Amino acid sequence: SEVGAAEQTRGRAGAEPGAAGAARAGPYLSWYLALLGLAEHFRTSSPPKVRLCVHCLQAVLPRKPPPRMEARTHLQLGSVLYHHTRNGDQARGHLEKAWLISQQIPQFEDVKFEAASLLSELYCQENSVDTAKPLLRKAIQISQQTPYWHCRLLFQLAQLHTLEKDLVSACDLLGVGAEYARVVGSEYTRALFLLSKGMLLLMERKLQEVHPLLTLCGQIVENWQGNPIQKESLRVFFLVLQVTHYLDAGQVKSVKPCLKQLQQCIQTISTLHDDEILPSNPADLFHWLPKEHMCVLVYLVTVMHSMQAGYLEKAQKYTDKALMQLEKLKMLDCSPILSSFQVILLEHIIMCRLVTGHKATALQEISQVCQLCQQSPRLFSNHAAQLHTLLGLYCISVNCMDNAEAQFTTALRLTTHQELWAFIVTNLASVYIREGNRHQEVRKKFVKFCHSMMFKSQIFPVFFFFPPRRFLRETLKMSNAEDLNRLTACSLVLLGHIFYVLGNHRESNNMVVPAMQLASKIPDMSVQLWSSALLRDLNKACGNAMDAHEAAQMHQNFSQQLLQDHIEACSLPEHNLITWTDGPPPVQFQAQNGPTTSLASLL
Repeated sequence: SEVGAAEQTRGRAGAEPGAAGAARAGPYLSWYLALLGLAEHFRTSSPPKVRLCVHCLQAVLPRKPPPRMEARTHLQLGSVLYHHTRNGDQARGHLEKAWLISQQIPQFEDVKFEAASLLSELYCQENSVDTAKPLLRKAIQISQQTPYWHCRLLFQLAQLHTLEKDLVSACDLLGVGAEYARVVGSEYTRALFLLSKGMLLLMERKLQEVHPLLTLCGQIVENWQGNPIQKESLRVFFLVLQVTHYLDAGQVKSVKPCLKQLQQCIQTISTLHDDEILPSNPADLFHWLPKEHMCVLVYLVTVMHSMQAGYLEKAQKYTDKALMQLEKLKMLDCSPILSSFQVILLEHIIMCRLVTGHKATALQEISQVCQLCQQSPRLFSNHAAQLHTLLGLYCISVNCMDNAEAQFTTALRLTTHQELWAFIVTNLASVYIREGNRHQEVRKKFVKFCHSMMFKSQIFPVFFFFPPRRFLRETLKMSNAEDLNRLTACSLVLLGHIFYVLGNHRESNNMVVPAMQLASKIPDMSVQLWSSALLRDLNKACGNAMDAHEAAQMHQNFSQQLLQDHIEACSLPEHNLITWTDGPPPVQFQAQNGPTTSLASLL
């Protein structure tokens, strides 16, 4: 849609019925191409001279050009104004004229459907979704003889339904697209439609439909012979869905072969060179993601796996790599997906910092997420609940329980996502328990929780304070089977504590020692603190003075680290974020005089 895309004007730019039209074609073409060349020169200047570019294009219209030239000029003006200025009204006016005029011109598909596509984007940006939908539906209806545009418009309308959380309509459209691609002989684009549908089905938790769909996609990807980069990108898409499906089920050990394939696949793509040969089938003119974006996505998936498995140092390593890559990409690319990747990576590393006892760093990274969300209302809308949940977790770590309750309550109000809702409820329950005398509220929350969803292995340990030891042993079996190290460490130390209270010191020791070893490997500062306190008390009770002294020293060291970090975090101006529970994130923070919360509970 850029100014330089003036193909098909040569020889037909001024063509009109009859001899008069033919006689006028030459003069029209010369001044039109001259203005177009100037406009393109100004657009591609460094920096772009957008105003002069627009003036050149506007100079075409008063000369009463033929309809084709007029429609294309309106499209080019609309595109430049839409992409390079904030003048939405003028951009909309030009795009609407391009769409209206081009519908009356036969064999003018590129201008017609580009205008429809850009205009619907602009409507969505102006929150006029109800205007965008019928426009896209009409364009889809009349584009069936133009495979590229028909597929592209189907993807666009499916994306629009997805943004509105209407995943059923989006899946239906993607199914229509997959069948159309099959009919026009494009197995590549058929796979793209089916993989996109599989992604939405995973979001909807329709697992019975996901399995046969992913099996079919796997067969199509393996059998398709075409551009190596396109083939590998399909394989990356397929493997990303498989890995996230496993991780969503808590199957951290089972996913390892798929994750390894995914990492090998992205290495293969990085060695391939893009060729300029266009596919012979116009329906194949799509790509899923640029190679650089796929690389960041694979880093992100690896971070998710490392976090669930309890390899927090590995998670931090891959987060640093991904964030560095993102910073480089964002210098040249303003794609919204990059900011989404950045926010998701930060969300994971923030949880990592809280586990490893780096609250001050976590708080500064929460502030980073706030700044990113300030730049994009859609990003904030998608991540507001997660942001308040992270603030709630931070509040628990610095013993601000009233603020934690307020943050979790706000997060519950902002989400309809089952897994996030369950995660928030379990942490809110832990706040109630720490505050004491609120067990009735805890029970109410969990009765609602039980009625709303099936339990997953990652969530199971929150019921520790209700059932007897056999449930903890079941949790231990599940976590061991899938290498969920943090879950195993938490289960062991809690079982050890129960055995200690019951006076079974030998069994308690058998639980606490491996809990300490595992917590040190993760590393999980809270479990280390808890384990060292238990080991100190156990050894005292058993008369092992030297071991008790060593455990006490460890406990003292962990306590000092946590207290220093607590003081640093509470002194940061960003600590004021804990009071934010409504509206967009605050822009500025006032400095704190010092910690305002009790440190005793941390020990």
